[in-house]
Amino acid sequence: MKKKIKILIAAFVSFALSSLNAQDFEISPVDLKFNAEPGQVQSKAISITNHSNQASQFAVSLADFVVNKQGRKVAAQEATTEHSLANWISINPPVVELQPNETRQIIVSVQSPAKDYSSRWSYIFIKNVLEQTAFTADKELSQGLNIMGRIAVEVYQSAESNKNYAMQIYELHEIPSEKAGVRKFRATAYNSGEKITNCKVTLLASNMETTKETVVQVVNFQSFPETPREINFELKTNKLQNGKYALAAILDYGAQSNLEGTQIVVEIKN
Repeated sequence: MKKKIKILIAAFVSFALSSLNAQDFEISPVDLKFNAEPGQVQSKAISITNHSNQASQFAVSLADFVVNKQGRKVAAQEATTEHSLANWISINPPVVELQPNETRQIIVSVQSPAKDYSSRWSYIFIKNVLEQTAFTADKELSQGLNIMGRIAVEVYQSAESNKNYAMQIYELHEIPSEKAGVRKFRATAYNSGEKITNCKVTLLASNMETTKETVVQVVNFQSFPETPREINFELKTNKLQNGKYALAAILDYGAQSNLEGTQIVVEIKN
């Protein structure tokens, strides 16, 4: 029993120490949206607040990200992706030192090249950098700098005059389901335009005998240019009467666009 108590105490102390070493700073805002026209420069500010009880240094770096089929953002090396914004961004200053409870701003500027109306995006990482002595610094760390924690700021650029919205949805099909009484379906949406677009897909079941329509599910998501997105649906069969249904996935991506759709015929047997 005493051994168990000692283990629990050790675990609690370890957790407390790790919490003390966790990032203790705040960033605002956590996303920046630019709409500079080709050839223009726009600037926005990011505020950094040091909530720790000691002076801290914060370093700023850039990275790209891509969006996978499940809609997750995956970081990539700076200036390596097709829609990278990194080469258009300048940051001043790239390193700031803050006293306890002090807040300072860094200025992020985006310069859009002439005749380039494309939508682009990147991460800005702001990292708490602890300067250590040679005695305490890890041998693997260069220049005695220890990266403590980081916060990502998403940065987007799309020219205000860029109105190239275009979306498609296709290949609605059934996929395996491990839930009793639940059937799963999937469709793929693709952004063939040049705008980051807020989308809504409605799964609609129409009874082919009675013509009664039932909204099964609504999925909201953000779509990125030249990026496919898998949309998953769940249909609880006890919500529908037995019979044949036209199951349609209807994509709505704004008032400026027509609705897009894909459908299949399914039979419900409860």
